[in-house]
Amino acid sequence: MADGRKNNRGHSNSGRKPKAEEQALIEKLSPLEPRAFKALTTALDEGHSWAVKLYFEYVYGKPRETKDLTIISEQPLFGLDE
Repeated sequence: MADGRKNNRGHSNSGRKPKAEEQALIEKLSPLEPRAFKALTTALDEGHSWAVKLYFEYVYGKPRETKDLTIISEQPLFGLDE
């Protein structure tokens, strides 16, 4: 009685696209690059917050996400009653 795990190969279209496909997309979009820079410059000049965010995320990277963890010291992790 097989459980089917050996046949589980994941999604067939998962992962990164092939390099050739990625290169073809870059070549297709390259002529639009000056227009994209002009549109971003215009949006920055007009003070659009999305443009400022986009610019800084690409230049400096996205900020690391931090999470506040609150530990309640009154609740024991293990039952200490004997």
